[in-house]
Amino acid sequence: MKDTLKQRMARGTTYGMNIYGTASMPIEVAGNWGLDFVFIDAEHTSLGIDRDMEKLILAAHYAKVHSLVRVRGTLDWDIRKALEMGASGVIIPQVHNAEQMRSIIRSSKFPPVGRRGGDSSVRSAQYAGPNFDWSTYIQTENERTVIVPMAESYEFFDNIDAILDVEGIDAVHFGPADYSLSRHLPVDYRLGNPEVLSRLQLLIEKCHARGIQVMVPCFPADGETARRLIEMGSDMLLMGSDLSWLNQAGQRISAIRREIGQ
Repeated sequence: MKDTLKQRMARGTTYGMNIYGTASMPIEVAGNWGLDFVFIDAEHTSLGIDRDMEKLILAAHYAKVHSLVRVRGTLDWDIRKALEMGASGVIIPQVHNAEQMRSIIRSSKFPPVGRRGGDSSVRSAQYAGPNFDWSTYIQTENERTVIVPMAESYEFFDNIDAILDVEGIDAVHFGPADYSLSRHLPVDYRLGNPEVLSRLQLLIEKCHARGIQVMVPCFPADGETARRLIEMGSDMLLMGSDLSWLNQAGQRISAIRREIGQ
């Protein structure tokens, strides 16, 4: 690709979609329509950091859309493998404190920023092809990889300043559903609960003060909601998923069947 995801982020609002299935087609379609990134989920799906994941990352490369992999947790192996496979970055769920955040940076960045283990026989190193140089590789990887912890619990907000002060965070993904669950609140992706909305506003304020972007699910995925989130200060919008778009098609088919009486 001609530009990194960080370069796209620096130019303004970026748009992506969640990928829950193992098929490469939705990623290629996302690239056809000019999306900036896909959010490949290995936390809540059957995907692992395995052949299916490699296939999806390669599909993103082919479609010229950046890939962010939501790994299973703060696992050194998952983070390193996703980046070595060529993902543009990682999204890490259930980050509750600064020590977890420091561990994520240690796993995802090479020295002197972190302690990521290295090997030149991987895609991110172009398999040590012509003109490979370790110092250039290390610098390039540290610069290109996007690190996105998730703010999806009351513990994150209890420790928000300490977490955000850890060097190496590029964006934070706000998870309204899990935050609501952690506080025993009704789940509402529309941010209808005043407490959930106030947490997003606080996150935007504190992230922007540190030059960190904020990723938010845009629900419903329409222009009105997108404008409202951007006006609040959201930087990266998730415009639905492969599954949500399939469900919308199913709803239309069901409505047509009722309309014609079948």
